[in-house]
Amino acid sequence: MPQSATSTRARRRALTARALSSHARRWTAERGISGFTIEELCDAAGVSRRTFFNYFASKEDAVLGVPADRDDAELQEAFVAGGAAADGAGTGLSPALVDDLVELFRARWQHLDLALDDAQALMAAVDREPRLHRRILEHLRESELIDIALVERRERLDAGDRRAATLVHLLGAMTRLVAEEYFSTAERQPERSPMGIDTYTRMLRERIEIARSLLR
Repeated sequence: MPQSATSTRARRRALTARALSSHARRWTAERGISGFTIEELCDAAGVSRRTFFNYFASKEDAVLGVPADRDDAELQEAFVAGGAAADGAGTGLSPALVDDLVELFRARWQHLDLALDDAQALMAAVDREPRLHRRILEHLRESELIDIALVERRERLDAGDRRAATLVHLLGAMTRLVAEEYFSTAERQPERSPMGIDTYTRMLRERIEIARSLLR
């Protein structure tokens, strides 16, 4: 398939996913998650019910913006390729491990493309529908398990090596804190806070440097 056709298809898919999530968040905040049907969502976004499940596994996932299929395989492989397994060293952890994991998180954040109004709509939906908290925790746990396995594979660690889990849990907690700070700052001071992926990355790296200084 020509590159232009692939790009057009990807843009169309992104717009459809955004439309589904936007309606799901707004309606959840207004009516609760049980206050609308998947059919209504599909009608609003101009897609069929069958097509909906190509994007999201459930209404809850549409609200959260969690796709039915992870599409970061290339990012994962790039992360693994930079580790101890790449040069056959197999001893110790690769010096760039933390920076490369931050880059993986940064790339995922950029791909998420969550603007301030999206975040506000998401938070309003979660405030209205407490059961979304449980789904968020489930997704976080699933993502952590994937990332722990990636670190183990990259660094040639035995399954269950606590270093992998500790690193993923620490950086995961930092990314959530930074996301909260990022949107809070943008909401309070929109004219003074040039927000974007560079700002998010800087805030995350600042947190990491603080942690490093405390743990020395």
